[in-house]
Amino acid sequence: MPESKVYLEILKQIQHIMNEDKLKAGDKLPSERELSDRLQVGRSSVREALRSLELLDLIETKRGEGTFIKQRNSHRLVEIILSFILRDEAARADLSETRKIVEVEALRLACQRVTEQQLATLQQLIEHSKKQWNDGTIPVEDDYKFHKTIVEACHNRLLLNIWVPLVEYNKVALHDSLLREGRPTASIEEHTQIYEALKEKNEEKAIHALSEHLKNSGF
Repeated sequence: MPESKVYLEILKQIQHIMNEDKLKAGDKLPSERELSDRLQVGRSSVREALRSLELLDLIETKRGEGTFIKQRNSHRLVEIILSFILRDEAARADLSETRKIVEVEALRLACQRVTEQQLATLQQLIEHSKKQWNDGTIPVEDDYKFHKTIVEACHNRLLLNIWVPLVEYNKVALHDSLLREGRPTASIEEHTQIYEALKEKNEEKAIHALSEHLKNSGF
């Protein structure tokens, strides 16, 4: 079996052991020797697999104590992936496309799950954006928080953890978009349309408004 496939198989088997032993965050993993015996592979191969999991911030090694499972951290994993793909121009286009897919699906869920408090937050952000723009300030942070609140309203933490780094890495593009003449006013109006549709729990209307907004924003 090619070395890369052996390596991936070890990672899969370690995951299987974690499930089999019902291990959770904070629990200690079996030792390298035990993993080597259970998986019937060399300890050096086990060590490399564990090192990869540690680099992904999924486990941590405490000197003299052993290796422990960390809280699942999809946010960190996505950050690692993005740090590589954003070096390529074509990949940046993929990023915008992925952001749209995630945000549209989050909005679809939000139409059923949004709370009154989240609706109030969205309305406050719209009003604050208007005030900021009237005072001559481009409301970049309000724009970001508006979209983040929508994703939070889907009440799916994995979607949120995927969305946050997608947009964090693209905040420069958000600022540049709002610098275009007339764009802040148009953007605030589009936010209002999204908010009204979400408040009505009108999924079709909300998704159409969001899709148009992202297109007009250049995302």
